[in-house]
Amino acid sequence: MSITVIKPGLMATIQDLGRVGYGKYGIIVSGPMDRFAHRTANWLVGNDEGDALIEVTWSGMSVRMEREMWVALTGGDFSPQMDGVPVPMWRPVFVRKGSTLTFTGPKSGCRTYLAVAGGIDVPEVLGSRSTYIRAGIGGMKGRALKAGDIIPVGTGKGRLRHPSTKGTQPFDAVRWAVPASERPAYSEHPYVRIVRGPQFGDFDDASRRALLDHNFRITPQSDRMGYRLEGPRLQLHRPQEYTSEGVTMGTVQVPSDGQPIILMADRQTLGGYPKIAQVAGADLPVVAQTPPGSTLRFREISQTEAEQLWMDQGIRLRRLARMIALKLKEDGWLDGLD
Repeated sequence: MSITVIKPGLMATIQDLGRVGYGKYGIIVSGPMDRFAHRTANWLVGNDEGDALIEVTWSGMSVRMEREMWVALTGGDFSPQMDGVPVPMWRPVFVRKGSTLTFTGPKSGCRTYLAVAGGIDVPEVLGSRSTYIRAGIGGMKGRALKAGDIIPVGTGKGRLRHPSTKGTQPFDAVRWAVPASERPAYSEHPYVRIVRGPQFGDFDDASRRALLDHNFRITPQSDRMGYRLEGPRLQLHRPQEYTSEGVTMGTVQVPSDGQPIILMADRQTLGGYPKIAQVAGADLPVVAQTPPGSTLRFREISQTEAEQLWMDQGIRLRRLARMIALKLKEDGWLDGLD
């Protein structure tokens, strides 16, 4: 089975949950920007949560399904259409052979996740299929997808049955979807919860206040490596050098120009700029879906609160995975539960 890229759009890459365990060698994790949407899309088509899928940034992409298959779309809404018919998101959709999926324009968010039953079956590099363009590894030869690419789809792991009847429409969608109440609260102007970073106290009083009291705009220079923000200039009490330390997704660094950067999925493994804050893990999906040109506002919470939010989101995700599996089984598409 395969998918053919007709138009790649602004950027689309293949991502699984990342290249874990190689940070000590300077090899970054990569993986999806919105891990919530990634995992949910895979569950909706009966995959393991870490299977590879396509992360579509903005719209303009068009792909043709070369075989009938189950797919699911989650994350940002780019007005997807199958042969001109609107495709519902956040639910399993069975598409016919030869159908063309097109993302016609963004309504919300800035990344859509396209999962297919069986997963995207490109070779693994260091235990992951994730694309890291700067190093040229993973995905389709280490690059973004381009027109003419034939993306292989796995056949061994797809657990969903195909419908026994053949409809006339390009797809059939199940009647249920992941409830809006169970999805991240994507917004073009979100409040983003943070905890203090290790160098928070090295910034002057005015900068510490400005971090929380002002909006910051996400600039067009933002990418999968980091979100560059524009707002009040954040300054240290006095200039000083820092030893490089480990960083993670959501670390907020402040370079010499005083404009903060939120490190994202393709972040480096070490950072030498002062780290004023860390985005709460539970809010990273919201950050990942906030498009350039939008503004965000930081709100400080305690470490304990951030940990509780993270645990609550984990419980919510496990409940969601179970709900999806039960729905698929009730509908007769899934043979059994793990």
